[in-house]
Amino acid sequence: MMADIQKIYDFLDQAGVFFLATEDGDQPKCRPLGFKMMDQHTLYFGIGTHKNVYRQLQKNPKCEICACIKDHFLRWYGEAVFESDPVYEEKALRIMPPLKDIYNEKTGYHMGVFHLVHSRAEFCDITGHPEDTLDI
Repeated sequence: MMADIQKIYDFLDQAGVFFLATEDGDQPKCRPLGFKMMDQHTLYFGIGTHKNVYRQLQKNPKCEICACIKDHFLRWYGEAVFESDPVYEEKALRIMPPLKDIYNEKTGYHMGVFHLVHSRAEFCDITGHPEDTLDI
């Protein structure tokens, strides 16, 4: 399990920017993300609780994360579970200090930190042929 999560983390790290897709009514929505953190064998992501993406995931937690490196891509889909303990937001802000400019007492914004459950990661070549599939 740890090796599977590490493989996903390493791919996202190498890609730099990756994309999170959600549902907004009957319309798919996709946005770029760059923040991720590994803690206790779990890969976490963060989004602003003031943003539409947060409300979309609250309504329907099913989502997909995609990333591409040259002629390979990762498609990881599952259900988002948000952490209620503020320690995760604090850790995220320590890992990526520039986020403190957005998420702080002055702005009143908070980061919602989540991980995926009931998920499947597909590593594919550019033709879409699966090279590895991981059920996490």
